[in-house]
This record gives sequence, C-alpha cells and structure tokens, in this order.
Amino acid sequence: MQRPQEKQRRKRGVILTVQGLEKLQQAKEKSEFEENAGNRYTLETLSEKTGLAVDTLMKILKCEEKVDKQTLKCCFRAFKLILETKDYFYPELPLEFPQMVFWNNAESQEPELPEGAISLSSPFYIERSPIETDSYKAITQPGSLIRIKAPKRMGKTSLMMRILNYADQKGYHTVSLNLQLAQKEALQNIDTFLQWFCAYISAEMKLSQRLNEYWDDLCGSNISCKLYLEQYLLANTEHPLVIGLDDIDRLFLYPEIADNFFALLRVWHEEARNKAIWQKLRLIVVHSTEVYLPLNLNQSPFNVGVPISLTEFTLSQIKDLANRYQLFWSNYECDNLMKLVAGNPYLVHLAIYYISCKKISLEQILATPLHSEHSIYKEHLLRQLYCLQQTNPDLLKNFARVVMSEHPIELDIVKAFKLQSLGLIHLYNTKATVSCHLYQQYFQDYYERFSQAI
Repeated sequence: MQRPQEKQRRKRGVILTVQGLEKLQQAKEKSEFEENAGNRYTLETLSEKTGLAVDTLMKILKCEEKVDKQTLKCCFRAFKLILETKDYFYPELPLEFPQMVFWNNAESQEPELPEGAISLSSPFYIERSPIETDSYKAITQPGSLIRIKAPKRMGKTSLMMRILNYADQKGYHTVSLNLQLAQKEALQNIDTFLQWFCAYISAEMKLSQRLNEYWDDLCGSNISCKLYLEQYLLANTEHPLVIGLDDIDRLFLYPEIADNFFALLRVWHEEARNKAIWQKLRLIVVHSTEVYLPLNLNQSPFNVGVPISLTEFTLSQIKDLANRYQLFWSNYECDNLMKLVAGNPYLVHLAIYYISCKKISLEQILATPLHSEHSIYKEHLLRQLYCLQQTNPDLLKNFARVVMSEHPIELDIVKAFKLQSLGLIHLYNTKATVSCHLYQQYFQDYYERFSQAI
C-alpha cells in the first residue's frame, strides 16, 4: 500500500539575514540621531518604542534564535521599515534557501571587483562601528571638521561618500572635491589655486562664478577667498554646506599652497564660534599620511575637529564580507586569510572576490608564490613596488631595512609616514614593522634577489 504523501511542515520562526540586520541597524541609528539627540537607545527604550520585550529584542539583534515573523514586522514598523523576504530566512530550510533570500535581487548576485570606492548601493560595504555613526553625528554639528586618515585602499573615500550621502539626505548642500582633479595650472601659486577652488564649489552649488567681484589684490588671496565663501556661497544658501576634500595629500608637494590653504581651513572652522553664517560650513578632510610639513600648530587643521582613523577589518568583519559573497566561512578560513593579509580591507576583499567567482580557492591563494603570474595579488604588489621606486630612491632602501629586520626599526619620520601612507608598515611611535605577511614575503624575496641593485 502506497504511503500518503507527507504534508509539508509549517515553517515556524525566522532569523534576520545579514542584509536585514544591517537595514534595521541603519534605521535605528538614523532614529537615534533624529529623535534621541544622537544618543544610543537602551534596550528598555527600544522595548518601549517597538512594544516588544527586552528578551525578544535581544533574540532579534543577536540573530541566533528564531522569532515569529510578525514580531520582526512589528520591530521594523517601529522604524518605518517594511519587512521584505530578503530580510529574513527560515533556519529549518536547506542552506541554499537563505542564500537565495539574501541575494534575491539579481544585481546583488554579481560580485564586485574591489577597485576604487564602494558605491552607496553596494551590499559589500562593511561598516566599522562606531566610525560611521560617529561621523554622521559629527557632520550635523555646526562648523564641524572631520579628519579621515588611513593608508591607501583602506576605505577613506567610501566613508566620505557615505557621510556626504547622510548629509544630503538631511537636506544639506554637499560638494565632493578630489584634489587630484587640480591641474598644474591651478597649482602654480596660492592665488590661482584658491580661485580654482572657489570656481569649483560655485559650479557644484549651481551658482554663477563671481570671482571678479570678490577678488582683491590688496586684500590678498586668503581674505578674498574667505569673503567669497562668507558673503556669496554661504550667504546664498539656507542649509549647511558640506565640502569633502579627498586626497588632500597632493598639496604636500606644494608647500606654499598647503601652508596657506590648511591655515584657511582652520580659520573657517574656528569662525563658526564667532559668526553664525560660518556654522553652515562643514568640512571633511581626507588624507593618507601624517602631515610632515612644518605647519604652525595654531594654524593647522590637523589638530582640531573630529579625527577618524580607519582600522583594519576584524575577524567578524571578514566573516561578514564573506557571507555577503555567499561563502559563509567559519573562523578557520577567516583566520587563515588574516595570517596572510592581516585585516587590510582591500587585500581581504580581493581574495573574497576571486574565491566567490570560483576562479581560485583560499588554499590556492595561500599556496601560490607571490611572484607567480597566477597570484591574485601580483598587480597590486607590482604597483606598490613601482610607488617605492618612483617616490624616492631612499624609500626602497628604508623599507628593505624594515623587511629584513626581525625587530621594529627606527626610521626617518618623513620616510616612515610615506611608507605608512602606502599601507606597507605599522608605526609604533617612531618604530616600524611590516604591516602584513603578504608584504613581508614578497619584498623579502625581492630584496634577496635584487639586493645589489638597491
């Protein structure tokens, strides 16, 4: 006798996906800024806001125990969110199902080669809490100045984009200016540079250029520029103006311009204490290295404002990124990758990208010689070598001392800062060590093979 077909079991209890949890966290943080003066909600406050018990909220946020789908809807509704199928999964179902739920958007299934800044719509941006929330809070403060410092490819521009996006959502005017856009003509002297700067901001604010009305040779460039911002640009907006200055390191090559412009940034920031109109101006300054120019401490913008130093990825952040690429790694895989590249966001992301494309396995990445044509890091390592060779002949020699030593090495401070900006070393006071085993292995082999040429 044929057995009757077994009835499909009713699906009970769901858990938030990584995407769902991030969506909820972002809404919660936005609510904290707008409704709670930027202070984080306690569990008791969240309980009152959502109508859910503290124990239930802890289950939701830990993502370890199931809750009723209606409970999730209630929690999402409290933050003006709609619960979508991609925000949760049923743990009783096969592993493939939550992956499908998490990546049900066809565009999300395409891995992203980590080149340049990570777009605002990308699911592959990993927050390094509390960096983002601290930055969002800071940009709402009148006359604020945020300084983002980290080596190259650590995510500085991606963070700046998100701060500007947050400001844009609050109705602020936002301008993003990468100093690499400045042509040589604009960098001839401080006068041409400041006129170029003012013209660019005017264009981004969709205002006509009126430099001739405000530029006065007797007053000088610095005062002319200040008056242009105060009496024209800021006077013509009711909302705050946020200017993000990326790759400001480029000005270090032009000491006269850097000295004047950095002093101006400091003056504009401090003017907010004296004049209400300057409270509208909010500045984001992004740079890759410590400032090694002999700036007057009372005129430098690099010792005021809110400092943001981007950190390397933690083990859990690497696991989070791997999950978003549907790899679902254990601590074992994450730890093995960290042993090679530490927590360098770009190097981590590059490995996870290639593994997710099924072009190579983690075991193959770890076993492939770094000078091999098949190494996924070959192009990056060659770029780093080229930077060392082109920046300064002594830089290659100084890095050789660090690589070949078993102990931290004391370096000339300027050279140390340049190596740090490339992400090649970690600095502890004035002593340097190689930042990760990848660089140690590659450059040690390079120096051993070409020691006579260095």
